[in-house]
Amino acid sequence: MWRRLGLLDLIRIGLLVLGLVFVATGLLPWEEAAASLDDIGPLLIFLVAIIVTAELTKEAQVFDAIAARMAVFGRGNYTALFFLCTAFASFITIFLNLDTTAVLLTPVMLALAPKARIAALPLAMTTIWLANTASLLLPVSNLTNLLGMEKIGLDAQEFAARMWAPQIVAIAVTMAFLWAFFWRPGERRDLRYTPPVLEPVADRVLFAAASLACVLFIVLLLLKTHVAVAATVAAVIVVTAFLVRARDRLTWSLIPWQLVVFVTGLFLVVPTLSRHGLSDLMTWMIGTEGDPYRTAAVGAGLSNVINNLPAYQAVETVIPASAQDRLLALLVGTNVGPVITPWASLATLLWFESCRRHDVKVPMRRFLLTGAGLAVVGLVATVWALVAFG
Repeated sequence: MWRRLGLLDLIRIGLLVLGLVFVATGLLPWEEAAASLDDIGPLLIFLVAIIVTAELTKEAQVFDAIAARMAVFGRGNYTALFFLCTAFASFITIFLNLDTTAVLLTPVMLALAPKARIAALPLAMTTIWLANTASLLLPVSNLTNLLGMEKIGLDAQEFAARMWAPQIVAIAVTMAFLWAFFWRPGERRDLRYTPPVLEPVADRVLFAAASLACVLFIVLLLLKTHVAVAATVAAVIVVTAFLVRARDRLTWSLIPWQLVVFVTGLFLVVPTLSRHGLSDLMTWMIGTEGDPYRTAAVGAGLSNVINNLPAYQAVETVIPASAQDRLLALLVGTNVGPVITPWASLATLLWFESCRRHDVKVPMRRFLLTGAGLAVVGLVATVWALVAFG
């Protein structure tokens, strides 16, 4: 079993073990550990339910049908396909949460690659980068936004009014990096691609059930239903359909245990560190001058070290509620910045899981270097927009 585990799997397990050691030794009191795990309970339910839904939806060929129609609509033109993909990824992230983009849209893009006979990596990078950088506009776009809404003190409309300019800039910079490093003619095999021939689905009942589950998930989110509830309802529908029509496809491998282990470990380790000097360290790192660029940089840096959710929580605790601009700058850092390391955001973790399941190889050196460039340029430009149009 240990031989089948990759490096990231071992890191995830090690993090959980470390968190349990902190609880067992009293470094993290049981009451605080229970409260921390209670906070992430709905998040874990959402992660499991939405991944199961996405994987079974892929098995029902829903993503194949969508991907084929996108490729046909592009008519073999890479530029048209590029704008279609970036617009679709941005729309899904803004209105349906970045994790939805990572889970539901990534298989769409990966299914598009063989049908249009193009490389999968540019399509995959489009989803993961925009899943992070397009998550600034609405509270629902990112879990960090939801975590910060009460302290920031803005409703959804006021939040969007403050973040529209940063969001436009973040998407524009991301598109520039995507084109330069993954989509331009020198980075792909052909000048044009071949639009695929539309094929009928194998099982119309599964296709209809999975489509209904995805649409219902979107509708429930638009109705402001909790993401965990919406994802669970969608998962129940599609799992029931597979129980009736294709029970053999329901396997334990559908459950993303790696993500559950990683997130649980994070929310045990970070509170422990906060009790033992982390808050003082955060105050020192962001300074007392109120510099939004510095605050965003600290948020981005920590996100790429310990994940953006605990990074946001660690820094937010030392920023007063009256410093609204600094809190928004922190969101820029923890939303736009987590594009360097594989664990920087839950969306990135979900994306890597999807790439692994679809046998898409992600060159780690290229991922790190291009992500670092996007993080630096995107952060500076987006914070500038926040300050200039605030």
